[in-house]
Amino acid sequence: MTARAVNEATWEQEVLNNEKAVLVDFWAEWCGPCRMVSPILDQIATEHAEKLDIVKLNVDENPNLAMKYQITAIPAFKVFQKGEVVKTVVGAKPKPALEADLAAYIS
Repeated sequence: MTARAVNEATWEQEVLNNEKAVLVDFWAEWCGPCRMVSPILDQIATEHAEKLDIVKLNVDENPNLAMKYQITAIPAFKVFQKGEVVKTVVGAKPKPALEADLAAYIS
């Protein structure tokens, strides 16, 4: 399982109404650190699929959502539960650091 793309049309269904916790990766095509962290997110998505959904939102293609959630630097990650942001992480990190940030949602 890999992180799947979401957009404004699928946001409510995939993120806000999701039964599981959802990590949203706010990224852009031109962002080098975003590309570096992408395979790590895919690994976490595969290893923790039963507890956490991971989706990607391209901020260039969905500027309204990026603005709504005050994304000023990428990569940025927000964890949603029951439609609410419960955690924010900014910046590319190695897998152990990301897993530590997400421990409450994947363990």
